[in-house]
Amino acid sequence: MKKAVFFDIDGTLWDEKMQVPESTAEAIRRLRENGNYAFICSGRSRAAIKAKELLEDIGFDGILGGCGTYVEYMGEAVYERKLSQEELNELFACFRKSGSPVVLEGRDYLYADMSDFGNNIYIQNLSKALGKGFQPLKDHMDNYHANKMTVYFSGKGREEMERELSPKYELIFHTPHVIEVIPKGFSKASGIQWICDYLHIDHENTYAFGDSVNDLEMLAYVRYGIAMGNGTQEAKNAADYVTKAIWDDGIMEGLKHFSLI
Repeated sequence: MKKAVFFDIDGTLWDEKMQVPESTAEAIRRLRENGNYAFICSGRSRAAIKAKELLEDIGFDGILGGCGTYVEYMGEAVYERKLSQEELNELFACFRKSGSPVVLEGRDYLYADMSDFGNNIYIQNLSKALGKGFQPLKDHMDNYHANKMTVYFSGKGREEMERELSPKYELIFHTPHVIEVIPKGFSKASGIQWICDYLHIDHENTYAFGDSVNDLEMLAYVRYGIAMGNGTQEAKNAADYVTKAIWDDGIMEGLKHFSLI
């Protein structure tokens, strides 16, 4: 019976400089050679998952992007949940009140206005990395293709914001000022459930590697949740096993621990 392993990207497959340890690439290649599935499972939308280091140098059977709002298998999109224009208008209005800039994240593009982010290094690097895949927000009004939103929250009116949005959206606070906004009911775990139903993968044969707050549901949902040694304490608490850190061959060690390679 095929086993399925789901990998977060940031802090799991690669580090803050987007560098992938060679042991990680080798381990995942061996995992697939042994007849198992390997999936990217990321909070990043599909537009932000373009790196040759992941898609070509390693190779995966599929991509679960945007916290479960987009599912791709063997290069084909098999499921997608888009934010409607009505939902986007509601979100824009809410965060405009607090003066919080946003990044819309979709299948083909990320949308943001650089002038809203000042000297934010992460946004600048993202824009450079994606090239034409990073589009001005103001140039595409009423014509977005987005699955989720990341907000650089000013902190103003947090209680009102949560009261207004939490009935319809999942709000993941990475910090008090960085929030992922996702349609209600969607998460990395929901994406895993969808692809497992689609491919008839038994829950007993599911594994996941993650390191941070948006991995918690994924780590708890799969049969065997594996936290990176460099991960947050919350991720380690949610996991069944804590492997070594990313540059200490953590992926290799974790896959060997569960006899997957």
